Amino acid sequence: MPMKLISNKVLREFALLRPDAGQPLQDFRYLIEKGTFSNFAQLKATFASVDKVGDRFVFNIGGNKYRLVAAIAFQAGLVWVKAVLPHKDYDKGDWK
Repeated sequence: MPMKLISNKVLREFALLRPDAGQPLQDFRYLIEKGTFSNFAQLKATFASVDKVGDRFVFNIGGNKYRLVAAIAFQAGLVWVKAVLPHKDYDKGDWK
């Protein structure tokens, strides 16, 4: 079963602030919603730069310019976007 992304609104709102992030974020959404990932290894096969940080998954977006932080329930097929941040804000660690 393909994954369900919750919520595209977060991606669109971030793209309003950072227009150059719009297409990379929608590319991410497309890959998530077309993919079937039952574990981290399968996710990593599609998103080579994804890292697991605690109970969150961190994706590089836009050539490593942005970070998308998500929670994933593999068995339910759900991806919750928790934050989209410029790389420098991600490094501050306030998202944790």
